[in-house]
Amino acid sequence: MFKDEQRCNVWDRIRQHDLRVFGDMLTPALMKQAAQAACVNLGNNPLNHANLAWLGIAAALHTTKNFANLLVCTFKLLEDAGLWKPTKPKSKSKRRRSKHSPYGKTTAVSEEAFVQARQLMSMDFWLWLLLLLAQRFQEKHPDAVRWNGFRLLAIDGTEIALPYWKTLADAFGTSRNGRRRKRPQARMVMLAFPQCRLPWRYELTPRSCHEQTSAARLVEHLEPQDLLLMDRGFWSYGLFWQIQRRKAFFGIRLRAGVLLKTSKSLGPDDRLVEWKMPKTSRKKCVWKSLPDLPKSQTLRVIRYHVAGFRPSAVVTNILDPKSVSREDWVRMATADEAGRVLEAGLYHRRWEIETMFCELKVRQGMQGSLRSRTAEGVAFEVAGHVLLYFLTRWLIFEAAQSCGAPPLRISFTEALREIEDIRHALLLADPQRVRQVLLPRLLQRIAQHIVLLRPGRHYPRPADRYKKHKYRKTTKRLTKQT
Repeated sequence: MFKDEQRCNVWDRIRQHDLRVFGDMLTPALMKQAAQAACVNLGNNPLNHANLAWLGIAAALHTTKNFANLLVCTFKLLEDAGLWKPTKPKSKSKRRRSKHSPYGKTTAVSEEAFVQARQLMSMDFWLWLLLLLAQRFQEKHPDAVRWNGFRLLAIDGTEIALPYWKTLADAFGTSRNGRRRKRPQARMVMLAFPQCRLPWRYELTPRSCHEQTSAARLVEHLEPQDLLLMDRGFWSYGLFWQIQRRKAFFGIRLRAGVLLKTSKSLGPDDRLVEWKMPKTSRKKCVWKSLPDLPKSQTLRVIRYHVAGFRPSAVVTNILDPKSVSREDWVRMATADEAGRVLEAGLYHRRWEIETMFCELKVRQGMQGSLRSRTAEGVAFEVAGHVLLYFLTRWLIFEAAQSCGAPPLRISFTEALREIEDIRHALLLADPQRVRQVLLPRLLQRIAQHIVLLRPGRHYPRPADRYKKHKYRKTTKRLTKQT
């Protein structure tokens, strides 16, 4: 790609105006460090990796605008306010410029150039941006991601509906909706910090890739004393051993039909069991490449029963009840006589990643707002959405600390609205006013939107109010009447 110092300087200044709300987190030094870690050249052209990352965040923030409008919306705001006057590049020679010159007559960038640059952008740069941001957050707020000496993590997967394009259907696969139209879908598996709802790592794969396959690649990045919370869809003999090889721990719901042999009782509804390697795992040889794969594993089973729900059990490799007791695993959120709220048990915090997917896909608008027609474009937009979600959640955490409120009690939807409402003021204000007045005011406004906590309440899923096979029964009844 050609180099144009004037356009590059223009877009760097525009990016600094448009990212002021996240300027303290997403710094130029962090961009440079991510580029070095990803082994890519940051570039000195208008559409370098730093500016493309800014455009990805802007595309996630303004889901109703197309890419052409995103490229010029900030230019228009600054030009209307008198803070920016577009200039033509100065010619170094008096020779007539060729009509094929890539430098053009203005500082604007075309949509075609943006599409080409987006396809060439490395996904490793996005992942390293997320990793470095998570690392800085952990260094600044170490207690926010830890619980009783463990670094608490959660993993889960979700499906993302894509636009109806054949290229996306070929790249990611389609859903199986029976008589309905098959829609392209991508699968995302994410590792996150549930106590502050911050994403750490994720994979975007075709729908045919199983969640356990992506999880096997993600858990390779676990560190000692990590505690991973999983749904029973990730139940796998090899995955358990892979986590234990990393000197990490896990908690998962018991799967039906698993044969466990009791070896020791630790108390009421608390026991140690031995699980032998299933024959299905030996036949599939999925985990045969793991070194020192044992023939059996010692696990701990904790049974519990919440009123109104079916009995269940949590399986973990934390064998010492003094380290994490049964009550710490499965208690429900309640309020004592003094009105103080007691937090839910450890495993129930896994539900925070489900809330993250709801906020990311529905509240932030990733579901149904993707514009791209290629796999590279979809990966670019999803990465922009994940990065915007991380930055917004970090901003919510800072607002919660300023007012002394729990970060999970602040409304994510209202925080996005406050960011959008103050965006124009941040664009047009001078740096001193932004730092001293507008940013503290934004944190104060975000902290005002507290979600009411109602422990012990639960709601049915939206699909539970519909009867299964209702269409088939109606069809049979009408057939008999006729």
